[in-house]
Amino acid sequence: MPEAEPHVAELRLAHDSSARLGVPAHITVLFPFVPAGELDEDAAGELLAAHAAFEFELASVEHFDDGVTYLAPVPFEPFAALTRAVAERWPAYPPYEGMIEAVIPHLTVGETMLELDPPLPIACRAREVVLIEEVEPGGRWRERRRFPLG
Repeated sequence: MPEAEPHVAELRLAHDSSARLGVPAHITVLFPFVPAGELDEDAAGELLAAHAAFEFELASVEHFDDGVTYLAPVPFEPFAALTRAVAERWPAYPPYEGMIEAVIPHLTVGETMLELDPPLPIACRAREVVLIEEVEPGGRWRERRRFPLG
């Protein structure tokens, strides 16, 4: 979410451990995902290209029950559709290992309850899905490949 990065980068570095490990501001499509050596990247590219790019806004600051602070996208349905499509294609990798009944698209700002007043809404365009991978378990993350949306 390059449009959001200037508004959340410092907050994420201070309050989201994944930011310190190299994970950019994002809305997760599917985690955990197929290990890199097992992924048919051409199939992933075809699946994602079948979904149109779309406009959305990060419209509000919200909190999950565990205190995580996030920005909520509106509309959220295009993100939910991407998650459903990828999870259906790779059913061995359900979202969040199947521990969450309803996946809520979100951009995490902090792992705790934060009181924020960012300049909302933040207009964004979802143009692509970026596959990131852990360089080593518990360590840094890096971009592996970008898949354009149709």
